[in-house]
Amino acid sequence: MEAIGRHANQAVDGGAQSSPQPDSPKKRAILKRWVPGWLLLSPILIFIIGFFVVPMLYIFYLSFIDVDETSGHAAYGIQNYIRFFTDPYYVSSLWLTIKVSVYTVIVSLILGYPVALTMAKCSPRLKGLLALLVASPLLVSIVVRNFGWFLLLTPNGTVNRMLTSLGIVKSPLKLLFSETGVVIGMSNAYLPFMILAIATSLYNIDPSLEKASSILGANPFRTFMSVTLPLSLPGIVAGVALVFSMSMSAYVTPALMGGANVPVLPVVAYDQILHLLRWTYGSAISYVLLGITLILVTVFTRLFEKGRYKEVFR
Repeated sequence: MEAIGRHANQAVDGGAQSSPQPDSPKKRAILKRWVPGWLLLSPILIFIIGFFVVPMLYIFYLSFIDVDETSGHAAYGIQNYIRFFTDPYYVSSLWLTIKVSVYTVIVSLILGYPVALTMAKCSPRLKGLLALLVASPLLVSIVVRNFGWFLLLTPNGTVNRMLTSLGIVKSPLKLLFSETGVVIGMSNAYLPFMILAIATSLYNIDPSLEKASSILGANPFRTFMSVTLPLSLPGIVAGVALVFSMSMSAYVTPALMGGANVPVLPVVAYDQILHLLRWTYGSAISYVLLGITLILVTVFTRLFEKGRYKEVFR
């Protein structure tokens, strides 16, 4: 009897062990739900990791290598970053990059907001036409657009001829190879991004809110300041962050329209790497530019996420 009892207990234990776990259906459901998604994302993930993440990590590694130009001896450390922040030339280039980017954002915002507001108020057919016109410059290479501005802004170009013929200026203005020319070129290049970002936010505003404001006695300006502008701030924030980030990292426009007179950091990093062959120091400059851009954009967006901008509209 004892032997039969032991065999029965072993059979019960074996059946309990071979029974499926309670959470196995959940695991299968999770795998069924997530595995196809990861398989679909795997090609783009492999591309991003192989052609973006790995090179960026390698550049980050190079930025910590300090090479003595006389002896060729290499050592690891933060000397490249210390040299950058202690050299007045590179610090001034950093401030110049920030200043030109801020000017580009201001010009793009001032010119882009009325266009975006018009797109939001017009009929659907006209809205599609305006959207096509706004996006059409993106179909042309930025190099071609810069050369077009190059011809317009020369001392004998169309702009200076018009200003002198109207008597606004006595002598041609220096618009090329200056901060003004760089701001004009970059504003032209990034204005569509600002317009589309703001227009997307304006499309989501309920028209009944503006009608209610006018019924309550607010004039159009008051309605705009109290209803339209605050509700469009998410689009403004997105457009400002996008244009500022692209302006900070722009190389083609400052190189063509600013030259050596406007040494922004992307141009300086390019010269260090390809002309002077100082790969490690150019890598450090690149990461300083990346870090400063991330910090400024993050601080700006955090301020608006916490609602501190509401103090302006009180």
